[in-house]
Formats: sequence, structure tokens, C-alpha cells
Amino acid sequence: MIRANASRCPISAQCRILGVPRSTCYWMIEHPEAERVDPIAGDVHAVRRDSRERYGARKIKAALERRGVTASRRRIGNIMREQGMTSTYARRRFKPHGTRADEAKLANLLDREFEGYAPHTHLASDLTYVRVGNGWAYVCLLAGLADRGIAGHSVGRTRDAGLVLGAFATLDFPPADVQVFHTDRGSEFDNTRIDGLLDVFGIKRSLSRKGNPYDNAVVESTNRPLRKELVYRNRYTTIEQPRHDPDDCVWWSDSQRLHSTLGYRSPKEFTEQGLVL
Repeated sequence: MIRANASRCPISAQCRILGVPRSTCYWMIEHPEAERVDPIAGDVHAVRRDSRERYGARKIKAALERRGVTASRRRIGNIMREQGMTSTYARRRFKPHGTRADEAKLANLLDREFEGYAPHTHLASDLTYVRVGNGWAYVCLLAGLADRGIAGHSVGRTRDAGLVLGAFATLDFPPADVQVFHTDRGSEFDNTRIDGLLDVFGIKRSLSRKGNPYDNAVVESTNRPLRKELVYRNRYTTIEQPRHDPDDCVWWSDSQRLHSTLGYRSPKEFTEQGLVL
């Protein structure tokens, strides 16, 4: 009907009067062979496109609700499957380590308590890897527990304390605001150079138990999409390329990505609304 009356009344006006999303209407006009396609397929396609093909059914459902479109996750999943849409979702593959914690004197201060902190006061960190030519580069992320945002990041060829110090150098707030810095027991975190940094700013160190990634689950879940978006979708030839791309990924993660932990808000939106976990 909208198509038949397009010469008499603008499509946008018809869509507004009839309560039909314009994206769905235009998509159906461009794909006349798909008259029997689910009417919200165009909206699902638009959300997936806007998310840079990163969202799965859960987050597409949340994004559609923000646009006033209600649909079940099963319905969205069926649309994605029928149209060959896939997300960059990665299944959890690690298993808890069966050994006891090592004898390091530093305790696990967080003890898997990842919520209830003021902004900037609790940071967690881990490293991930990116192939560059025939070798590897490493990415260090500093995640804020108050809003799940990426507070700092750095990229380098060597997996050492310098990479961690570089991430601290990108913080947009004083390091003295940080009260606790939580990491795994890697040598790049547990060394005298990092000790010196923490001592200067009065930051307490918290270490995960040996071989137990659940103790640093917040950063593990942050690294997973980063690996899917950088490692598996790009081929780098120089170190400058992965140094540039994380800037875009960090912006997307903080300003655009819907986090289920934050009630399907972005960290920026969550903070602007004055919320904390």
C-alpha cells in the first residue's frame, strides 16, 4: 500500500502515520522478492549493520526495544539464521584450573566481587594478542569496574611492564583516584616496575588465584570481543595498524556497544545517567 501511494504521499509520512519503521519499508521496496519475509527483518538488518555486524540476538533484541520494536529472541534468531546473519559472539572455552593458588603473599582482594565500586577506584587488567606480519603484538586493557568501560589501553611488541605502564599513561583521570588494581599473576603485572607505580600513587594490588580466569572475568569478557574484532577480522603488516585500530574499538566499546551487565546501555550512557554497578 505504501509503495502504491508513494506518488501521492511521501513514504516517510506514510510510515509515521501507519507506525511502520522506515528502514523496514525501504528494505522491502528494495527486495520485492521478499514479500513474505518477517516484517521486522529490515530492523534486525539495520541494527546488525549499525553494530558493525557484532551483535547477536540478545543485543539486537535490546537495541530494537530502544527503537520501539518488540520481538522475542527466538524470532530474531530465526531471522538471522534465515538471512545468514552471524555475530562475533565467542563461546567461553576455558575451564577452571584444578591446582591450588601459588604462595604469593598478595591476596585476591576482589574475590570475584566486580560490582559496588565508585568510578575510577577499581581497575582490572589483562593482555591479549594480535598477529602482525609473522610475529605478534600485545594489547593491554584497563577496565573500570564501575561502568565496564575501557579506561586505558596500549599496544606493543613486547609483553612486559612497559606495556602496562603505557596503558596507565592513557588514563583520562589521575592515577591517584585508583584504589585497587586487579590482574592475573603474569610477570608483566607482578614486578618491581609496576610495584613502583602502585606505591607512588597509593594503589593496592589484587591478584587472581593461580590458573583461574574466573577471578578476572570482567577483563576476560572485554578481551573476547576485542580478539574477535581485531585478531580474527584483520591482517596487520605493521605495528602502527593495530595501534590505531584499538582506538576505534575502545570508542565503540565505551560509546556504542550495549553491555548486558549495564542493562543494555553503553558505558558512556551508563555513566551519564549517574549509575554505578
